[in-house]
Amino acid sequence: MGGYESTVSLIKSIDPQLLNPWTALSGGSIPLISNLAWGLGYFGMPHILVRFMAIESPDKIKQARIIAMVWVIISLFFAVAGGIIGRAYLYPEFLGEAGSETIFMVMVNSTFTPIIAGILLAAILAAIMSTADSQLLVAASAFTEDIYRIIVKRDAGEKELVWMGRLAVIGISAIAYLIARDPNNSVMGLVSYAWAGFGAAFGPVILFSLFWRKTTRNGALGGMIVGGLVVIVWKQLSGGIFDIYEIVPGFFLSCITIYLLSILDKEGPAEEILKEFDRVNHINLHGNTVHKEDIGPLET
Repeated sequence: MGGYESTVSLIKSIDPQLLNPWTALSGGSIPLISNLAWGLGYFGMPHILVRFMAIESPDKIKQARIIAMVWVIISLFFAVAGGIIGRAYLYPEFLGEAGSETIFMVMVNSTFTPIIAGILLAAILAAIMSTADSQLLVAASAFTEDIYRIIVKRDAGEKELVWMGRLAVIGISAIAYLIARDPNNSVMGLVSYAWAGFGAAFGPVILFSLFWRKTTRNGALGGMIVGGLVVIVWKQLSGGIFDIYEIVPGFFLSCITIYLLSILDKEGPAEEILKEFDRVNHINLHGNTVHKEDIGPLET
């Protein structure tokens, strides 16, 4: 392809601003805030949080944190590099949005032998399937355990719950298929919308549950509802302040809702929840596991 200097020259000939890391600043504060706000979504991603829950012991949290951060930096660097290289050598055939989303696959097919290209393309499919099945299972589990079992039928048996979980997977898959059929939707647009919804609905609840002892059930439920609804409503609006990424208002209004409803809740958190909070925070401070029965009387 010509190496680093040739690639940089080609990019500059297309648009010098493509290599400027501060390009977003030229559009004002809204693009900058919107780009930075993507980080808020990580706190509410179920398929990411379960990876932390799967760590073998608290002693390995620091090691896992280092490995995860190093891997994310490497993978994101090469993702960006792949986009820049593709823009340089496949321009102008892939100017459109659809082309930009298939640029990695086109680069693989045009650069590697069929065997290597097949392996790399299979890796893309594997990554898609890994994320899809994780989210489907989490959604189906939430429906059967948190909605069907608690609200619809409290005495439901295990076999019935299994079938409801299967039906939930089919139903959610059908909805996702109908959304994906819209020719006006892009993969990036759908991911952005879903990322905002997950992040605003669940992110604040996770953070408050971990770091604020007075978080209550009503506060958590209210925060999830407000965060999700704000994202849906904000997405339908445009112009001015409404051009900001919908996770920003959704996340912060969810935080405010959790705080207000929790302090207005006279009953406060249950004693069992307080013990669990103290146990988890003891792990954070000392790195060793503590059982709930080992925790002394609580000051409420």
